[in-house]
Amino acid sequence: MRAGTTRPPAPVVAVAALAVALFAIPLAGLVWKAPWDSAWSQLSSADARAALRLSLVTSLAATALAVVLGIPLAWVQARFDYPGRRVVRALTTLPMVLPPVVGGIALLLALGRRGLVGQYLDRVGVQLPFHLPGAVLAEAFVAMPFFVLTVEAALRTVDSRLEDAARTLGAGRASVFWHVTLPLVRPSLVAGAVLCWARALGEFGATITFAGNLSGHTQTLPLFVYVKLEGANPDAAIVLSLVLLAMSLVVLVSLRDRWLRAL
Repeated sequence: MRAGTTRPPAPVVAVAALAVALFAIPLAGLVWKAPWDSAWSQLSSADARAALRLSLVTSLAATALAVVLGIPLAWVQARFDYPGRRVVRALTTLPMVLPPVVGGIALLLALGRRGLVGQYLDRVGVQLPFHLPGAVLAEAFVAMPFFVLTVEAALRTVDSRLEDAARTLGAGRASVFWHVTLPLVRPSLVAGAVLCWARALGEFGATITFAGNLSGHTQTLPLFVYVKLEGANPDAAIVLSLVLLAMSLVVLVSLRDRWLRAL
């Protein structure tokens, strides 16, 4: 639906402006208090570079994991009707509304050394909590719903006649999926993956609860910002917060239309 050309009532404009201010003023405060004269030195410090590098590694790995697991899940949810489908959808979207710390606790109780599944993993030498793979898993847990929802919505809108035509020409189900269906939803695949990556990059609660805050091992950039803010270097926290803000803003602005259409 296209936006109308008539002007909205003045009270509506006033309330809308107040809503925009609610989002804009805190961000403006962040920009206003930024120590621009020492920004580069804060960004180029060894600890900051290590945290940024670790964040990129874990967020990209979490995105790759979400793509591998999320494409089949989105396809099943979009194309098949089965008992418990609504329950599965609720489970896969729950991390979007679940407090991240609660998600981290759940991961710890399930995959910790004495957890529901983790006790068996520990016996074969697989240790996830307070290790790099644990940080990847925590980020994938909270970020994958963004990818699954985007791709599922796209799969629902694919013209099935194109897939049917490919089958009549002798293509098998797997061939149709890889060579017809996925190319048709490629823009949504990219949009979902970028949104997933942005969410993983900014993850805090589940990561610190499940993977810890070990400098050089599991301390991602959001955790590093928290340490600096609570410590004696709030300037570094502000500068690095601006980095995360800028990256998130670029992602949201560039994918806004695709994200809205997917929903």
